[in-house]
Amino acid sequence: MTEDELALIDWLAECTHDPYRFVMEGFPWAEKGTELERHEGPDVWQKEHLIEIGERLRSNPHMPIQEAIASGHGIGKSADASWIILWALSTFEMTRGVVTANTENQLRTKTWAELAKWHRLFIGRHLFKFTATAIFSVDPALQKEWRIDAIPWSENNTEAFAGLHNEGKRILCLYDEASAIPDVIWEVTEGAMTDSDTEILWLVRGNPTRNTGRFKQCFGSQKHRWQTRQVDSRTVKVTNKEQIDKWIEDYGDDSDFVRVRVKGTFPRAGSMQLIATDVVEAARKREVTALQNEAVVLGVDVARYGDDESVIVPRQGRDARSRPWRRFRGIDTMTLASEVHAEAWKYRADAIFVDGTGIGAGVVDRLEQLQLPPGCMLYEVHFGGKALSGGGYEGRSCSNKGAAMWDGMGTWLTRGAIPDEQCIEDALTGREYGYNVHGEIVLEKKADMKKRGLASPDDGDGLALTFALPVAPKATLAQEEGLRHRREAATRNQTTGY
Repeated sequence: MTEDELALIDWLAECTHDPYRFVMEGFPWAEKGTELERHEGPDVWQKEHLIEIGERLRSNPHMPIQEAIASGHGIGKSADASWIILWALSTFEMTRGVVTANTENQLRTKTWAELAKWHRLFIGRHLFKFTATAIFSVDPALQKEWRIDAIPWSENNTEAFAGLHNEGKRILCLYDEASAIPDVIWEVTEGAMTDSDTEILWLVRGNPTRNTGRFKQCFGSQKHRWQTRQVDSRTVKVTNKEQIDKWIEDYGDDSDFVRVRVKGTFPRAGSMQLIATDVVEAARKREVTALQNEAVVLGVDVARYGDDESVIVPRQGRDARSRPWRRFRGIDTMTLASEVHAEAWKYRADAIFVDGTGIGAGVVDRLEQLQLPPGCMLYEVHFGGKALSGGGYEGRSCSNKGAAMWDGMGTWLTRGAIPDEQCIEDALTGREYGYNVHGEIVLEKKADMKKRGLASPDDGDGLALTFALPVAPKATLAQEEGLRHRREAATRNQTTGY
């Protein structure tokens, strides 16, 4: 081995926990005649996060690093990803890793194509062979163990992510445009991040295009587990400022387009998200007081199988918070009917709306046999049934009863209050919608939600059922009954009583 080769190996070893030094010294920055002659190094945000990774590794190399970056367009995410891949592979023997993206086209033509450029510029490029699907050691004996693969994700083939173990060495998993990678892939990757005494880096980044899913959770409910960074395109040297100014002028500074494409912040609602996240977040915090004469209604969503839950949701007017929601898993219809019966008497419910599809009919049948509170009406509701007048609460046409109830619930959430629970927010905001040939709103099917890695929206269906029909409270009915009797008494013959 030549002196230059030995010096290169020593330098790589010195950069094991210093990715910023690796990037600054491993490429021909500002050298004339090269592609980098007009560039002196990484942008500010890239420098900061490279330094931060190094500091965390030096502090505790066996504490997994989970980093999420949300950004606007054109900030240099692919270049940054390329540096990380080359550094991770070059500075630790037998490193293994997987790189994926939202689509195979993004992976092949953007992420991996950018890596090809930086591999070509890297001073240690001769140590690793680059192909269309992988980068690995040039040593034939090590090529299966010292490599990083570009693998398109597939919900039906998750083995590549499940098998990402490399105990005692280094693991890199990098997601590009992570917003559109389904939750099931995240879950499989998470299960693989359990090797002890191992350097583990799980880095996810992208434009924050979806307001639901695991990428959004990195900046919300799971923020305590992720090192997060949001990068505004306007703060980065290489972005096209004229184009950004045009976007802001055309769409408005606070539009969802500018929030996602420029500011790197999540939209108020995904493009096909039925109920916006900010609406639900406000409902979690809003304080309301129901009027005493408003009807108390119960929505009962009946679980059918697996991980689904049966849910009882009480609501009175704008208040769906003060009375606890009840959830049951693996409960039979007779027992669920008994629980609903008890809740109805506890709150003197005015109406009970039960999802009567499938086994839910058994709950309805049993409740009809039980004595309900005076004046309490029992309704069997079918999500696939016809929407009243074919429309939602704001005059929008809905394809069926389920779509109309969810549409009505979305309108109510702008002024109502719900429990401050993340699982309820996830159920309400995760569901998407489309349109049929008649221009009517069509709810996303539960099976399709599960394909995206989301749980069944049982809490959402339970609350939606409370909007199946408008309900007059017993107090109002009692007042009408009293007035009728008083009118009759005033017309009676005082002598005969008739």
